[in-house]
Amino acid sequence: MYFMPTRSAKSSHWGLYSIDGWHEQDQWRRRIPRSEYVQLARRWNPVHFDPDQWLDLAERVGMKYICVTTKHHDGFCLFESKHTSYQTMNTPYGRDAIKLLADACHRRKFPLCLYYSIADWHHPNYPNQGRHHELPPQPGDQPDLLKYIDFLKAQVRELCTNYGEIHGFWWDMNVDQHVDRSINDMIRQLQPQAVINDRGYDEGDFGTPERDYTPASGFVPSFQKRTEACQSVGMESWGYRVDEDYYTDRHLVRSIARYLARDANYLLNVGPRGDGTFPPESVAILERIGRWYQAVKDSLEGAIPASHLTSNRNVLLTRKGNDLYVHLIADPVGDVVKLKPLAVLPRKATLLNTGQNVDCSIDLVPSEHAEQGCYLRLCKLPANEMANTVLVTKLEFDQLD
Repeated sequence: MYFMPTRSAKSSHWGLYSIDGWHEQDQWRRRIPRSEYVQLARRWNPVHFDPDQWLDLAERVGMKYICVTTKHHDGFCLFESKHTSYQTMNTPYGRDAIKLLADACHRRKFPLCLYYSIADWHHPNYPNQGRHHELPPQPGDQPDLLKYIDFLKAQVRELCTNYGEIHGFWWDMNVDQHVDRSINDMIRQLQPQAVINDRGYDEGDFGTPERDYTPASGFVPSFQKRTEACQSVGMESWGYRVDEDYYTDRHLVRSIARYLARDANYLLNVGPRGDGTFPPESVAILERIGRWYQAVKDSLEGAIPASHLTSNRNVLLTRKGNDLYVHLIADPVGDVVKLKPLAVLPRKATLLNTGQNVDCSIDLVPSEHAEQGCYLRLCKLPANEMANTVLVTKLEFDQLD
């Protein structure tokens, strides 16, 4: 068992809901009758889906693995299954989209993770009761949780058997919080390299904070459990939305930095359109974030959290040996960063974003008069000129205790 080291990844919510482009939970949120929603399958024909183009984009912006929805809450399967007719093979497209993506991933040695929704708005045995992320009881349904779990196990076995090696299994929406450890045990037996998240039938291998969720206990400088945060470039939807409202680059870059600098992974979602291509706006966002990441990745890849070295909670620190990296994750209130109680001058300081040198000082400043303390300060940072990004400074010490 292993967990992929600190890195960012690409997530894609893709399915029938991508055709009209309103929300991935379209059926539930707009109260669309099941008999009407299923007609979308007749229009499923993503003729421009090219898995190599998906992976080209992921690699170009520095992502290290990909996670894709095999079945979302609507129950429609993007893979060939012997256990339901509600699948891609019974559409005008008639091809196994997950197989096409898996083959490309294996050919290019790009790790693949599979998302699977427990909640199912189509299967007659799933106990839809009108709880959160559930439909109200539907005509013709025969709710039977154990029968539904048998169906689910059969599909999970297909996913873990028919698509070569996978590196992760991403559960979602265990509404009734049913516990059945045998299901994850089966995944581990069939796919020993795969890590499993905590939204399934047991606690899994890693946590999944969503959309910058901060627990009631507040912000923590490091995680007790392996963590993969998830976020979408769109504010309203994870699936493709025609009239999407997008997060700012600053918001997303700071979110990414806040997790990667704490040794977590980051799953950034873009929703493909119904034809299998990505919206230009989403691509542009990824490319801008990718340019930031390529400039500062030395501070994140192979580095360990080191924020305990300072009391300044506007920054996060990472470390490689005697090199310390300072990530300015909050709105800078000035052009200086104080790293109290550090009181050692680095032999070199470099702003990774631009490559320029950073002035450092250990002088007494008026705000420290009470303690008469002299602490390391990074001075004259381009905080105004680069206000829409995360500034990352590399400090190289001869000896850092």
